[in-house]
Amino acid sequence: MRETKPFQFYAADVSYFSAKVRPALRYKEIPYQELAPSPQAYRDVIIPRTGLAFIPILVTPDDEVLQDTSSILDALEQRVPEPPLYPSTPVQRVVAYLIELYADEFGLLPAMHYRWSFQESEAKARQDFARFTGDAEAASRFADRMKGSLPLLGINAESAPMIEAHTRELLDVLSRHFQAQDFLLGQGMSLADCALLGPLYAHLYLDAVPGRLLRETAPLVCAWIERANEPQPRRGSFLIQDELAPTLRPLLELIGRDAIPVLLDTARAFESWADLQGSENPEPPRVVGFHRTRLRDLEFERYTSAYTLWMLQRPLDVYGALSPGERREVDRVLAGTGLEAVLGYEPRHRLEKRKFKLVLAS
Repeated sequence: MRETKPFQFYAADVSYFSAKVRPALRYKEIPYQELAPSPQAYRDVIIPRTGLAFIPILVTPDDEVLQDTSSILDALEQRVPEPPLYPSTPVQRVVAYLIELYADEFGLLPAMHYRWSFQESEAKARQDFARFTGDAEAASRFADRMKGSLPLLGINAESAPMIEAHTRELLDVLSRHFQAQDFLLGQGMSLADCALLGPLYAHLYLDAVPGRLLRETAPLVCAWIERANEPQPRRGSFLIQDELAPTLRPLLELIGRDAIPVLLDTARAFESWADLQGSENPEPPRVVGFHRTRLRDLEFERYTSAYTLWMLQRPLDVYGALSPGERREVDRVLAGTGLEAVLGYEPRHRLEKRKFKLVLAS
């Protein structure tokens, strides 16, 4: 189905998750009107329609409201299946969801560190917020809340060197990959590219300090960012026969080594919290306490979020829906990357979405 009436896309250029959806709309040539998240937009549309003060949201031509970028991209893929963003073959499909998990949940660490731990980046972000909201006072309060979230995420003077080392290695492995491939899974954009553009474009590329880092050390990553954000991104295909480029494996190993232990610790901590809850409290708060985890050589504390388990369910559901033979092939390809730890995780609890909010399934 080719859409003709425009979608209403409430988003901002420097918004992490807006950057995940916008390339998908362009790649699928879906007409849309991007609207700034002004105080009036929050008051009249965003909060009344979703009950949440989050962007982006997407209002469809038939007035359905889509919220949460994973749900938005799922819906777009169903409404406009061509060109596909979701691979149909088992290895590429599982890998796309695993990269989405990494980008959405772990990518916040470098994105938030480079935006709020450096005075020059913070000053630019505050100016950008005021520019797209049109309300400098409200933008300043929002910026204060964002900067104040760093301790929750585990971002501090001790963890900063680990986060920066991870980021430099990420840029190195992506640079080698984009020497031969336009996108992560071949010559066509995928869910994995859209997800990774959240931290890479909206924060690292557009912010002051990391923007220089990318331009000086990773021009091929910059070219990928620009390629994906063209008004009409070039179309192509995923690699044939469910192949992964050899240059993608270092990225998967980096994710498996640094990100997956952190995310699994978060999921385990949330499940331990959920074990103690009764059925009368199915809607968990966004933060349910703190837990200890490790990034490279550093043990540190960060908040425990229900959302990590929600995102973890996505690759697990895709993997679980495969035939035994397909799962064996996925296992073979991912062996030794560290990503097999995700696919071997067996959650005790399940989260669902009801009226845009996460709830523990009964």
